[in-house]
Amino acid sequence: MSTVNVMAREIAAKIVFYGPGLSGKTTTLKRIYETVKPSLRGELMTLPTEADRTLFFDFLPVRVERVGDYALRLALYTVPGQVFYNATRKLVLQGADGVVFVADSNPGAEDANRESMANLEENLSEQGIAIDSFPLVIQFNKRDLGNAVPTAKMRAALNRRGVPDFETVAMSGEGVLDAMKAIIRLVIKDLRARKIVPSSKPKPSAPAHAIAKDSGASLESQLQEHVMMQPAPEPAPAPFFAKPALGPVAALAPAALIDNARVAELAFAAGDFEGCVRTCLETLQRGLAFAGESSIAHQSFLLGLNGRDVLDTYTRSQRGTCNIDDASFALFVLAQLFVRLTQAGLPSPEH
Repeated sequence: MSTVNVMAREIAAKIVFYGPGLSGKTTTLKRIYETVKPSLRGELMTLPTEADRTLFFDFLPVRVERVGDYALRLALYTVPGQVFYNATRKLVLQGADGVVFVADSNPGAEDANRESMANLEENLSEQGIAIDSFPLVIQFNKRDLGNAVPTAKMRAALNRRGVPDFETVAMSGEGVLDAMKAIIRLVIKDLRARKIVPSSKPKPSAPAHAIAKDSGASLESQLQEHVMMQPAPEPAPAPFFAKPALGPVAALAPAALIDNARVAELAFAAGDFEGCVRTCLETLQRGLAFAGESSIAHQSFLLGLNGRDVLDTYTRSQRGTCNIDDASFALFVLAQLFVRLTQAGLPSPEH
């Protein structure tokens, strides 16, 4: 779901590149990265694996044209193609504003293309989104293959809606930007239809410094102001036992999360590693909420956290049985979150 930062005069939208394994999703993103001016792009993060070139996500924040008097920032992701990574695909797809489906023109990939498109439809449906009304663009990639499947045949199998589709060669960049421009247009149209785009005139009650905010401000300053605008979550109920001295993780916690950190540390000390990991995960969710309403991956990026570490914490909490290594790792990630929140301006407890 797109988010609006009134202070920074910015709308953040998320576009996901979907498709079967090795269809060219990561290569497409790299071509876009190489084309965008360095001053307008963020860091491109890639997580290669033996089975596929993307395990979690690639992320590329790009500033594009303005919508009214708001700047539009795009967060570009790719998902892993293998079926056994479906849980990760669901996580990355959450909150998406548009999808570029990258189909493989290799004759041996026809079944994989259809399965991946069906999987996209199923995962969107679980979020309550009908694919027929969702911003979607299709790339028929690898058109430079001598035995490429005819475009008409691929269109009949994958594009029953008649959405914009493009013949692309991601290795050379051919057609990639055309597809990118098409999905941006669809996303902007959808944002306007859903009335996500704010009025071009600020409300009279808005603070003066919010009206004159420079849209080109640094991400760090935008984050600090945006976090300060968010209502603080209700503090967790104080535990029934007397509060001990702060541990190393709780000592870093913002005031709103200090009780949660104490509970996690006490669970660790008592050998309740499952309880420690569970509490750390709940505290992570509360802390990430300070970055605004968005996907977990986007919140992690805004706060400067390693997305893979956050995902790993979620994975460890779902194992059923957690050990001391799992609990130690969860506390480590929680400490990183507290440091980033403090840097963003949230008050720490008085020692």
